[in-house]
Order: sequence, then structure tokens, then C-alpha cells
Amino acid sequence: MPVQPTRPESSPAPASGMDVLPFTPSLVKTVFRGITSMHVSRPAACAAASVLRTVLTEIVSGCRRAAAEETRKKLLPADLVSSLYRNVEVMVGPKWYDHSPTFKGLNGVTYDAEGVMVRAPRRSQSRKPSAMVGAHRFEVEVRKLLRSQRVTAVPALVRDLDGLASNFLTDLARDAVMVVREGGLKRYGTVALVLPGEATPPASLKESIPALYSRTGDARTVGRDDILAATRIQLFGDIRQRAITEAHEATRGTSTV
Repeated sequence: MPVQPTRPESSPAPASGMDVLPFTPSLVKTVFRGITSMHVSRPAACAAASVLRTVLTEIVSGCRRAAAEETRKKLLPADLVSSLYRNVEVMVGPKWYDHSPTFKGLNGVTYDAEGVMVRAPRRSQSRKPSAMVGAHRFEVEVRKLLRSQRVTAVPALVRDLDGLASNFLTDLARDAVMVVREGGLKRYGTVALVLPGEATPPASLKESIPALYSRTGDARTVGRDDILAATRIQLFGDIRQRAITEAHEATRGTSTV
């Protein structure tokens, strides 16, 4: 989605991401099974569930703020669009934007390497299962998260949050598997949000060097640190650090199996 970078707004949520556990390790492992045959340790599954919860909580908080500006209590798809435009750090699961009617016409025009416009694929009129992997997989968990934030949402928004959750977790799983196969995180960059007219801040040494991760141990098991490395790939800015911190807390004392 083409957007002008904006600085994320922050406001206290009714319940923090650590207060609720809507996304279970077993559900996370189900997503991983669709990506890889590798074993996923319980700490890894808990970490991935925590990262997903952190991101979705921030998205819902943004939706809630947008609805409050119009003195509404029920969240609408337009609130999701507003939430993502105001905080590009949580613009995750990009494949969902081409699939959801909410974002139709908002993604701009895409061109291939030859400069030819790429048209969106037509949807089949058959009653076959959705081609979007994981459709409706997280609906129950999304509703739990909404209740924890003391808000309700129309079905279309629940579906969008469900789709974003499924796509983001799938992307996170793919990156975690890549980290395992490559023996760590060897490629890394930083992203800085800059308003028009502002100078780009210099890259922080503290931000870049420690992020490189060389893994040890079983090459057939996805571990917690592999999930954290994948989180560094998928997220940036404040939400990345918060997701990693909360994942550390969520996996404290968890068995390594």
C-alpha cells in the first residue's frame, strides 16, 4: 500500500498484550506444519504467538482510536485502513491487501519489470475453498482479542484481522525456517520513519550489529531465537522491539521441548 510514512501514535490500551493469550501455541504449530516438516519447540510456538498478539493488539488499538474520533464503539473496516495509514510499522501480511475488498483500489497500480501494468487476478466464482491459506483460522482468537480490548467489530473487520493474522504468521514462519536453514540471520537492515523535509537519521550501530544472529543446536528444530530473528526481519521500529521484549516475557520458564 503506497503511504506517506507517519509516526505511530501511542495511547494506553484497555488491556496490554501480555494480559491476554488469544493465540495458542498449538494453533501456531498448525501454521508451521503448512510451511515445514521441522519440529517447532514450545518456546518457539509461544514466542510466535506472542509476536502475533503484540502486532494485532497494536492494530486494534489504532482501529479503536479511529472509531473514537467518530464517537463510535463498533469498529469498521475503514478504521483498519486508518490504523495502518497512521502506523506503517504494523502494515503486515501484505498479500492480504490484494485479497480483501477493504483495500480494493487503495493499493495503487503495480507494474512488472517491462513496465506493463499487472492486473489483479480474477476471483473464481466456484464454491471451492478459499485460495488464501488459513482463511478463518484465527476468527475465534481475533474475537477474544477484541473482547480483551473491550470493543466489538463488524464481521468484515474480523475477517480482515483474521486474514492479516494468518498471512503475518505464515510470513514469520517462512522467515524462521530460512533462519534455521541458513544457520542464523546474516542479512539485516534498518528502517527509519522520516517525515517529508526531515533529514534521515544516521544508522545506529547498536541497532544493526547485535541483530545479527548465528544459531547453534539442532538444525531440524525451530527454536525461540529463530522466531525472534524472524521478527527482526518482519517488523521494524518500536513495534519490533516491543514484540521481541514481550516474546521474551511470554517464553520465560517455558520448557524447551
